[in-house]
Amino acid sequence: MDSSRAPCADFFVEKKMKYVLVTGGVVSGLGKGVTASSIGVLLKACGLRVTLIKIDPYLNTDAGTMSPFEHGEVFVLDDGGEVDLDLGNYERFVDIILTRDNNITTGKIYQSVIDKERRGDYLGKTVQVVPHITDAIQEWIERVAMVPVDGKEGPADVCVIELGGTIGDIESMPFVEALGQFSYRVGPGNFCLVHVSLVPVLNVVGEQKTKPTQHSVRGLRGLGLTPNILACRSVKPLEGNVKEKLSQFCHVPVSNIVTLHDVSNIWHIPLLLKKQKAHEALIEVLQLKGFAKEPQLDEWTRRANICDTLQDPVRIVMVGKYTGLSDSYLSVLKALLHASVACHKKLIVDWVASTDLEETMEKEEPELHKKAWDLLKAADGILVPGGFGDRGVQGKILAAKYARENKVPYLGLCLGMQIAVIEFARSVLKLPHANSTEFVPDAKTPCIIFMPEGSKTHMGGTMRLGSRRTHFVTTNCKAARLYGNANFIDERHRHRYEVNPDMVPEFEKAGLTFVGKDETGKRMEIIELPDHPYFIGVQFHPEFKSRPGNPSALFLGLIAASCGQLGSLLRTVCSENTTPRCHLTDGPMTPGPYRHGNLKEHSNGLANGNYHADDNGQHE
Repeated sequence: MDSSRAPCADFFVEKKMKYVLVTGGVVSGLGKGVTASSIGVLLKACGLRVTLIKIDPYLNTDAGTMSPFEHGEVFVLDDGGEVDLDLGNYERFVDIILTRDNNITTGKIYQSVIDKERRGDYLGKTVQVVPHITDAIQEWIERVAMVPVDGKEGPADVCVIELGGTIGDIESMPFVEALGQFSYRVGPGNFCLVHVSLVPVLNVVGEQKTKPTQHSVRGLRGLGLTPNILACRSVKPLEGNVKEKLSQFCHVPVSNIVTLHDVSNIWHIPLLLKKQKAHEALIEVLQLKGFAKEPQLDEWTRRANICDTLQDPVRIVMVGKYTGLSDSYLSVLKALLHASVACHKKLIVDWVASTDLEETMEKEEPELHKKAWDLLKAADGILVPGGFGDRGVQGKILAAKYARENKVPYLGLCLGMQIAVIEFARSVLKLPHANSTEFVPDAKTPCIIFMPEGSKTHMGGTMRLGSRRTHFVTTNCKAARLYGNANFIDERHRHRYEVNPDMVPEFEKAGLTFVGKDETGKRMEIIELPDHPYFIGVQFHPEFKSRPGNPSALFLGLIAASCGQLGSLLRTVCSENTTPRCHLTDGPMTPGPYRHGNLKEHSNGLANGNYHADDNGQHE
């Protein structure tokens, strides 16, 4: 591989798009998402432009109506797309902005084909899975692969496609057939298949077993797809004889078999691939020799190593409804991690089920109730994330009240902001019936109301979704200063309810300031308590735009406030007139430009349990 030559633009105009397909075998949850993301990082480090597509074989049109317990968090994109959490992995790892079409589902494909049939586009033909569904899948992939996602003009050089589920699943069969046809159609040198499989170790004999992977590859080949690279998940690196055995029975060169063994933190995975020269195998299969440089991952290496060596803890309590599954709040966890690494603190998240804080639990489960409150009172900072429905709301209100009264740093996201407003109305304004019409439709004091443009009959895609602009009413507030004294910011939203604008004057008179509003000035976006060390609530979801090298400003503020660094952070930001961006060194964070504002120019989550940032998991 010629490390002295950069990619030639003319080459990619003349050549076809290159495709990398990532499939999974044996069991689900092996980490296909982080593998696809890491491949994207590696190819980008080689100087190639990368886009990614996630295929989800379920019948839902999108992830918007799924319970977090069912499929993890719903990730929201700039264009309002409600998509699988793996697209969050892609955006965070590769630092790109995807669209809703980068998430393909069976529901979307069938809906598009049926719409064509109803319009008469098939001219009376019998519409079948083959060729109509399979053709629609291939056309969708080719169309979306050409859309730039990195802010530059023209299509990417390589499109990485992740096929969700496990090879052999009934629901993924049309996609497997379509991808088999697709690999033949685009031709050799333009398609590379990376198969992620499991190499287990039986405790009885202590030997790495290859048979599950052999069967998985045999099934894959029987469906018309042949792997070019094997990515083997295991506890420890594969032994030499195991690789040779896999090579012999799976017909994959030993040099193209890489080990994805357990690591101390997920940022080591791209480094693991580079160390095993996976980029050379990819470039050889895709015939990109001479057009890719040697990958540079210095910042990734520093970040991964710093994360491993952090000792000084910062303890954040997460008060939520879905604490039984950490993937329900994956982006929130990652935003906290990005901010804590930037502040050189070891993140510890204490999960508290909001229902356990409520008075009824004190009678029913006194031990759980006491444990929940003990965790809350031991917190350096408190975070209340978004959610829907009235279950556990009273517990969240109690958490906001505790943070307000005891001067504990607090960040409320979406519903977390709304319950802070409700708590303030009840406790400070002495309005005992203050509530949201989401929980009490005929509330006597509706301080949170249904948005006029919302739909009460259809659930999917009917919320206020995607990137929306928030204008700062004043720059003399913590939020604006954290965003680099911005006039406005663009953040992603997902909500149906909002603060009642008729009550805003009453709130502000009592000391609750609304420092950020939409372009009309009637929709409240950011609240602050000026006399509190850090009490901020936002209607949007800043976690969706946090990046490992560019932590969310508000999460950074929470972590800094929780460990006594907020003053110095704000002084640094204001002196540079920028929002802090993480340039990793062995010392404190240095500021840099922030792109979201306009400057004046499967870890196992357990209710009331712990999450440690260096635990190994399946998602970024």
